[in-house]
Amino acid sequence: MSNTSPLLTPTKLGAVELKNRIVMAPLTRNRAGEGNVPQDLNVEYYEQRATAGLIITEATQVSADGVGYPGTPGIHSPAQIEGWRKVTEAVHKKGGKIFIQLWYCGRISHPSLLPNNQTPVSASSIKPQGEAITYQGMQEFVEPRALKVDEIKLIVDQYRMAANNAKAAGFDGVEVHAANGYLIDQFLRDGSNQRTDNYGGSVENRTRFLMEVLQGVFETWGPNHVGVRLSPENGFNDIRDSAPQSTFNEIAERLSSLGLAYLHVLEGDMLSESRKVDYSEIKDRFNGSYMANCGYTQKTAEAAVTNQSADVIAFGSLYIANPDLVERFALDAELNIPDQETFYGGDSHGYTDYAFIETEEAIA
Repeated sequence: MSNTSPLLTPTKLGAVELKNRIVMAPLTRNRAGEGNVPQDLNVEYYEQRATAGLIITEATQVSADGVGYPGTPGIHSPAQIEGWRKVTEAVHKKGGKIFIQLWYCGRISHPSLLPNNQTPVSASSIKPQGEAITYQGMQEFVEPRALKVDEIKLIVDQYRMAANNAKAAGFDGVEVHAANGYLIDQFLRDGSNQRTDNYGGSVENRTRFLMEVLQGVFETWGPNHVGVRLSPENGFNDIRDSAPQSTFNEIAERLSSLGLAYLHVLEGDMLSESRKVDYSEIKDRFNGSYMANCGYTQKTAEAAVTNQSADVIAFGSLYIANPDLVERFALDAELNIPDQETFYGGDSHGYTDYAFIETEEAIA
């Protein structure tokens, strides 16, 4: 394998040594088994991609209350822990490193997905526009219930337990999902947080929930085994902030003192090609490794690492279609084309049957 690409050089994220700077981004694929348990098909999928410097798993709910989609895995039951242990063992046998992304969907859910048909919760009782994906098909989002302070503490406890379960499952670390319009992001951004207590108003207050979650996670994992994902201007899931630059500059500063393994930033908007945020400002305010994500190609990723605008690059759809992405980058080889129709749900087709570089055929 050629080592001419800066992406192929080793690095360190916190306490975790990586063999290259290519990260498999967290990718929801809706293929967990009954009980939201990772199954053998998931083991094969992650094992195929173990040459990545780091794998970040698909978003994984910390409790049954945190579910937002069908077929997504959890890390809150013994069966789920055992299912994930099979994944981590397979990745480690291939020499890979793997973090689990911890997730609570909040208002981006539906009563039919939650225990006892309960109402989804959020920072404030603000109904998002759009529809939830349920086992009965698409259904309009409902107005969420604003969390009480004592309920916020209970969810922090769920993150704490999930972090402990992740350790038991053999992960190398955890990533706290604070992006893309899910519960923590619903607290961070003022479009969904209209609270008047200590969890609303100022950026410091809106960041409080995230900081409490991290302190809970740190009880099991040292901060240098923990990453955080942010998405300052992503409008996915009807989320927005009135001043994303200043808001997320301050959040990055607040996270900077914690000694995290990395800050993972979705740069831009999944729903638009326009960018209004200067991500270099966010990177400069974070004293640690910076993981960039959003539409990077091999060439733009190499440029980002070379000019030090990022330390590592996370790839999404390219990793769906190219389990051997590291090898293809090393050889400057042609890439498989992702089949978007098979991204969510289904079986092995479009999941574990993409061709490796040794094979002439690749799915289109």
